[in-house]
Amino acid sequence: MKITGVRMRAVAAPMKRPLVTSIATVGVAPLLLVDLETDAGIVGRAYLFALAKHHLAPIAKLVEAMAEMVKGDEVAPFDLERKLRARYALLGVHNMVLFAMSGIDMAAWDALGQAHGQPLARLLGARPRPIPAYNSKGLGILPEKELVKEAAELVEEGFRAVKLRLGRTDARDDLKALQSVKKQIGPDITLMVDFNQALTVAEAITRGRMIDDEGGVYWIEEPVRADDFAGCARVSREVRTPVQIGENFMGPEQMAQALAAGACDYVMPDAQRIGGVTGWMRAAALAQGAGIEMSSHLFPEVSCHLLAATPTCHWLEYVDWADAVLEQPAELKDGHVVVPDAPGAGIKWNEKAVERYKI
Repeated sequence: MKITGVRMRAVAAPMKRPLVTSIATVGVAPLLLVDLETDAGIVGRAYLFALAKHHLAPIAKLVEAMAEMVKGDEVAPFDLERKLRARYALLGVHNMVLFAMSGIDMAAWDALGQAHGQPLARLLGARPRPIPAYNSKGLGILPEKELVKEAAELVEEGFRAVKLRLGRTDARDDLKALQSVKKQIGPDITLMVDFNQALTVAEAITRGRMIDDEGGVYWIEEPVRADDFAGCARVSREVRTPVQIGENFMGPEQMAQALAAGACDYVMPDAQRIGGVTGWMRAAALAQGAGIEMSSHLFPEVSCHLLAATPTCHWLEYVDWADAVLEQPAELKDGHVVVPDAPGAGIKWNEKAVERYKI
């Protein structure tokens, strides 16, 4: 089975709950839909999250350039990755270059799964099964009344875990928000908090100790700048609550650097930034070697397959940001995302919706 071309479409998918974080507000999901076409008539599908609409065009240009490089090649993801990494070695396989590579990689794995008539999880040697998930599509930097209302709604959707964004200017406001949400959801619901890189190392230690004293928080996510592994290691040593990082790991190599620095207690790679399915599996081996639990960031449709094949599988971050353009969104059951048994990743586009939200 050989690649004959790659088709791309940009959409602005509506979000039911706009998310306000300490560094940005996300009101719509700018997605690049990737269709990898083959001479067998099979189309591998994946999508990339561009963060903002103006990022869609440069990412699409990179995917377009890579598509020409791999046209005529067999759908062999490891070989495709090796070829593209070599071609982009001088520019650097980071950021948008890695995003584009990941889009092709995820679509190639999807096509491979379809060709073998197997779901991606089985193709990776795992059994499709429910993966524990936390509801991450709300609880941004909001007024207290809105936070309490939203916390109740997120739990009512059937989840046993939710995530709260912190990073307000005044630490006391963060603490008040945390207390209000904890009171609303009760002790039986797992609560994570995420600073989205908002703090200096000193401030992260101060606020981390406040969270320690408050108790009841499962992890503190990205307290400091994403690539400051030494600083994050200091926070992890000084704060009792586990520290979670990884959504900004650029490839498994950067995850290896973070683990070597002792930067965190947990890791949560992002399928787009870690290098797609291929990069994820290498990262999963690193996590296993380090004996560290591994969660996912965004992309629940493919992440559920990847976590099923991850030895130290922890939590899946659930968001519904691509649902508007999917024929079959991720299936939820009892606070878990169910790995679909359809061939490949199970991604199919709702073509009418794609046309409606197309940019």
